[in-house]
Amino acid sequence: MDKLISKKELLELYGISYGTLYRWKRMGLIPEDWLVKKSTFTGQETFFNRELICRRVEEILAKKDTSSLGEIQKELGKKTEVMPKIRIVTNSGDKLFYLSDVRDVIIYSDEKERSIMDTISKMLGELDTIGKKLGALDIIGKKLGELDTIGEKLGELNDREE
Repeated sequence: MDKLISKKELLELYGISYGTLYRWKRMGLIPEDWLVKKSTFTGQETFFNRELICRRVEEILAKKDTSSLGEIQKELGKKTEVMPKIRIVTNSGDKLFYLSDVRDVIIYSDEKERSIMDTISKMLGELDTIGKKLGALDIIGKKLGELDTIGEKLGELNDREE
């Protein structure tokens, strides 16, 4: 549980109110998928990935005196980290886990067991690489579009000169 911090601990650590935290959540400063609901002996509590939420709260607090929440929202919205998840689907339902909480995934067959966690991690790495390549292709496409526009304008100028 040391990777997680409870909502109560977070509020106490940074001296922020419940209302402030949820205003930030409604504005998208804190992504919905960062909230982890867990059953505890007192009922259900909300937890967060400690590293992600602490970094985000510190960023917001550092900027809130010089920028509006709307400005902070625009800036932070561009760099929101999505926590990878794994969903296990069974005949009786499905359950979603944050990958950072999963220590291992083991397949049992014919009295043998085999870990597939390395395979899952490798696939995530490949997906990340593909995502970055697609992002680069998008940038290249925009630049080519700009070049087309420049070419059209040059053509118009040439037509006028003739």
